[in-house]
Amino acid sequence: MTDMILTNAQIVLDDEVIRGTVTLRGGRIAGIDPGGTAARGEVDLDGDMLLPGLIELHTDNLERHLEPRPNVDWPHAAAILAHDGELASTGITTVFDALRVGSIHTGKGRYEKYARTVANEVFALRAQGALRINHYVHLRAEICSETLAEEMAEFGPDDRVGIVSLMDHTPGQRQFRDIAKLKQYVAKKRSMTDDEFDDHVAHLKGLQADNGDRHEAEAVAHARRYGAVLASHDDTTADHVAVSASHGMRLAEFPTTREAAEACHANGIQVMMGAPNLIRGGSHSGNVAAHELAEAGLLDIVSSDYVPSALMSSAFLLADLWDDVPRAIATVTANPARATGLTDRGRIAPGLHADLVRVGRIEGTPVVRGVWCHGRQVG
Repeated sequence: MTDMILTNAQIVLDDEVIRGTVTLRGGRIAGIDPGGTAARGEVDLDGDMLLPGLIELHTDNLERHLEPRPNVDWPHAAAILAHDGELASTGITTVFDALRVGSIHTGKGRYEKYARTVANEVFALRAQGALRINHYVHLRAEICSETLAEEMAEFGPDDRVGIVSLMDHTPGQRQFRDIAKLKQYVAKKRSMTDDEFDDHVAHLKGLQADNGDRHEAEAVAHARRYGAVLASHDDTTADHVAVSASHGMRLAEFPTTREAAEACHANGIQVMMGAPNLIRGGSHSGNVAAHELAEAGLLDIVSSDYVPSALMSSAFLLADLWDDVPRAIATVTANPARATGLTDRGRIAPGLHADLVRVGRIEGTPVVRGVWCHGRQVG
């Protein structure tokens, strides 16, 4: 068995950054040694940083490739491969592909079922060895829908469902407390008139009133059947968080207020925010800014959300903000691994998967110069 030796690297460990050498063997990290210079057969990283592979818990990127324009259904195998390659190029080596379950078949704002089909296609490509990185499923359970329970029943414990997030996009609360923000987003995307948008809002409120409580209970039950981690989505108040805690949530995606983030930490729930929010300096929906939570010590995990390259950029932004590289890198590696029970990755330590990223910086901007997944170079 041939070793791969990465030397002359700034290795980001749990609590420190050391100059040294990492040996890879059989797809795992075999050893870490301080010092070392490039010799024949070794890969000289020339002083670049060596990070654990990034772990992405919530990304809409696959959906973007499947539907690159409204009502354009791109060939699915090509879309999945493009998504996989794009993530590998940004340093992401494990992804939980976010797929919505819960459809709306009536009205102009309809959403059709697709999660089971796409998951099968991802699994088929994985079985053929066509994917570069590790793929798990994140089911985004839309409470405000018509068919949530039926769609979740199609998945089981063998389907690599690692996360189930409970989403409620009913207008007037959570992410869309400001209905004007929802109108700006949806009406433009779906080309709705004012009257059509008003009908859409009324329809969604009716769905939530008819199905909300039942769908929430069924989603929690299905998540337990899969063995998946439960996540809340867009908690806004301490009362929202109390309900999340009662369901056994371990992860809070994108809490919309500082009050909710503080309540999450009080209940032992890790807080995840979007990298675009952090990089742009605020939320496009007018909710709490990620940097405010970071400065208050209330940010644990970062997700790329809708911009894959933002995950690496946000980690280095936090490294500068906190003046602590290991702590910042953990928000996109060790912390998401811990939140989802992945004990075999997310850190550079002997015996763990050799999921690694070589990163340099040009005028402060991180530049990915090499990516290894299970010891195989994929980027």
